[in-house]
Amino acid sequence: MKSTKRWGAYRPIILLAVVSMLVCGLAFPVVVTGISQVAFPSQANGSLVQVGNRTVGSNYIDNGFTLPIFFHARNETNPLTASASLVDPDITLQDALSQVSGIHNATGIPSADITNIVTAHEQHTLFIVGDPYVNVLQLNIALISAYPSVYSSYR
Repeated sequence: MKSTKRWGAYRPIILLAVVSMLVCGLAFPVVVTGISQVAFPSQANGSLVQVGNRTVGSNYIDNGFTLPIFFHARNETNPLTASASLVDPDITLQDALSQVSGIHNATGIPSADITNIVTAHEQHTLFIVGDPYVNVLQLNIALISAYPSVYSSYR
């Protein structure tokens, strides 16, 4: 009889734990996911970017371009500009410009044209002031679009 009374004392605690798990672990994530799918479908699905009908990556994650014909988020010649997470798709403007000669050598695209693509995609951390940076995926998409004969296998 004593053990029955003891379990009765734990009943509200167990019930609260189960209800909390259902609300916080199931209902809330389902509701938030549903709202985000309706209100912000692109962002909810990872902000995927397509070239033609092929998904080439996400605006918010390093897309792992490794061939020398592309810009790289983690430049081996200057690893200090890499983000702490190592998945940041943005690099400093200087880091992008340091990759121009390598892309020129690999593709034959004039360095001035590649430099123009880089400067056209320049952004700043604080609107028009602040540190300049570029998104590597956007640079690579611009190269693919501007030079379809060089990047024909990526269209």
